[in-house]
Amino acid sequence: MPTAIRGKTSKPDTELPAAAQVVEFVRRQIEAGRLRPGDRLPAERDLAEEIGVSRPSLRSGLQTLQALGVIQSRQGAGTFIAAGPPRLGGAPLSFLAALHGFTRDEMFEARRVLELGAASLAAERATQERITALADEVAAMFASLDDPQEFLIHDVQFHKAVATASGNPVLATLIDTISALVYETRKLTVERAHDLKESAEMHRRIYRAIKAGDPEKARDEMGTHLALARQAQASEEEARPAKRANSGRQV
Repeated sequence: MPTAIRGKTSKPDTELPAAAQVVEFVRRQIEAGRLRPGDRLPAERDLAEEIGVSRPSLRSGLQTLQALGVIQSRQGAGTFIAAGPPRLGGAPLSFLAALHGFTRDEMFEARRVLELGAASLAAERATQERITALADEVAAMFASLDDPQEFLIHDVQFHKAVATASGNPVLATLIDTISALVYETRKLTVERAHDLKESAEMHRRIYRAIKAGDPEKARDEMGTHLALARQAQASEEEARPAKRANSGRQV
C-alpha cells in the first residue's frame, strides 16, 4: 500500500517551476520524517493533486528525483523512497556549477579521472548483485532509445552503479555528486541526441568488461565512451542556436 504522508504537509514555493515544486515537496517530506527509506509514494493522481501540479509536471519532477537516486521505480509495484540518506539539503548542483563557472571540459576531465578508476576497480571487485544491476541499466537503455529523457536517467544510473561496484564508498560518493550535475546539464540537450544506440552499445561493452573481470578493458572502454560522450554533448549544445533560428528569431 502507498504510504500516507503523515501529519501536516506544507506546499512548496509556487513561484518555482512545477517540476521543481515536486522535488521541493518530496525534500520537505523527507526532512520532516513523513517519508522514510522504503516508503511507497502515493498514486500519481493523488500526489499531483496534493502538490498542486499537473501529472506531466509531476512525472518530470519524479524523473529528476529518480536520476538523483532519491526514489526508485519498481515495475508493477510503484515508486519508493530509496534506501540511504537523500542528498537534497544543498542548493541545486547546476547553481553551483554556474556560480563557479564549471566548464564542460572540466567536467569531463573530472569524470575521466574518477570513472576510469571506478570501472577498473569494478572489474576487480563487482559482486554478482552489482553486475546484475549494471545489466539491468544497459537493458533499460536499449528499451528507451525512443525516449531520450528516460534513456538519460538509465545512463546516469549506470555510471553510478559502476561507481558502487568499485567497492569504494568515497569514490562512489564523488561520482554520485558529479552524476547529478551531469543529469541536470544534459537533460536540457539530450532531446537533440542522435547517437543513443551507439551510446547504449558502449555502455554494454563497459558492462561486459566488468563482468569478465578485465580491469584494463573496463578502463579502456570507459575512456572511449567518455571521449565520445564529450563530443556528443558538445554537438547537442551547438545545435541549440540553430533551433532558435528555425523558430523565427533570426535577425
